Amino acid sequence: MRGDGADKQGPRTEALRRALQLVDNEAAAADLLFLEYWQAQRCPDIAASLRASQIRRANPTLAAEIHAELNRR
Repeated sequence: MRGDGADKQGPRTEALRRALQLVDNEAAAADLLFLEYWQAQRCPDIAASLRASQIRRANPTLAAEIHAELNRR
């Protein structure tokens, strides 16, 4: 995976664990892991923010579930 920090811990939320079971593409899995990492860290990097925005638009339900789970903690 990319060196963006998303691959260091694996999925933190149940929502992402469920989603990853349905993904059979390493690039798509890396994007979903990145989304969760970004939502937890909120990196101020413009490129990271744009990437996260694209992934959120493509997966609005998952993004909302991850956000809700992370905010419960």
